[in-house]
Formats: sequence, structure tokens, C-alpha cells
Amino acid sequence: MKKESEFPFDKARRVTPVENEKFREAIAQQFNLKLRKRGRPPKEESEKYEPIYIRLHPQVLAWAKEEAKKQGIGYQTVINETLLQQLL
Repeated sequence: MKKESEFPFDKARRVTPVENEKFREAIAQQFNLKLRKRGRPPKEESEKYEPIYIRLHPQVLAWAKEEAKKQGIGYQTVINETLLQQLL
């Protein structure tokens, strides 16, 4: 294979979720890392969130995303926690 585009994608198989988990564990062990889980964390029954749509100023959104990156959490969580601090 000389080029990336020559890879036979039509003959390739998908990696199973079990294989993917084994790969993640091997990478974490080999490089002594703690890999974060992806996806939405499960919420407790007492924590009911209501899905909404909201328009935010681009500077607010940029700030929230920057803070989220620093803290290693989602930007919506940053916005929610900031609003809860103002409320309480």
C-alpha cells in the first residue's frame, strides 16, 4: 500500500465494544494513564434535568468551553454549575 486511500475499507471489519474496552485497558496500563469514560454520566433519580434550547452570546459560550476544557468536564455542566451557584 503506497497511499492511505488504497486501504480496502470494504473488507475491513468493525471493532467490537469488548475489543475496544480491552484496547483502552491495555493503553491505560501500558502508559500508566487513567482514561475517562465517554458519553453522558448516569444521573441519580433525585437529579432530574429538563432538556431546553437556549441562545447564548458567543463570548459566553467561548468562556464556558474554555472553563470546561480546563476542568475536564462538559461546557453545559459549567454553565449549569455557574447558574446554580448564583441561585443558591
